[in-house]
Amino acid sequence: MSNSGISKDEALNKLQRYCAYQERCHQEVRNKLIGLKVYGDDLEDVISSLISEDFLNEERYARAYVRGKSRIKRWGKMKIRTQLKAKQISDYCIRKGFEELEESQNRENILHWIQKVEKDYGNLEPCLLKRKTIQYLSNKGFSFEEIQQISDLED
Repeated sequence: MSNSGISKDEALNKLQRYCAYQERCHQEVRNKLIGLKVYGDDLEDVISSLISEDFLNEERYARAYVRGKSRIKRWGKMKIRTQLKAKQISDYCIRKGFEELEESQNRENILHWIQKVEKDYGNLEPCLLKRKTIQYLSNKGFSFEEIQQISDLED
């Protein structure tokens, strides 16, 4: 039993529901357990059980994260990779996650943001508009090479 009075079984049940609701990474689960005041061996046992029962799978998490951030938030690869790294996802899982990203989706996202910038800043002179577009797309996580490749097609 942990210090807070919540048993390991209670923690496991709570975390099973937490993980069943949406994909979670190990770090999110670890933080949730710490928030429930579950520490040490109990914490590790709960995480181990969640993994063995397939409630917790970082490769599946990375795939879902890449799909979601690309399709919904329209982020680029660099921003997605940075965010996954911040969640301590392994390079292997990140590579597997990027298998979900289709180049057509990436291209479509770049075009979406280019249109938004042109709509918002269309009154700027072409040189400033191009600079603003590159800066905006970089902030959204697209590499200069990706931006340049699409921009060259648009010109």
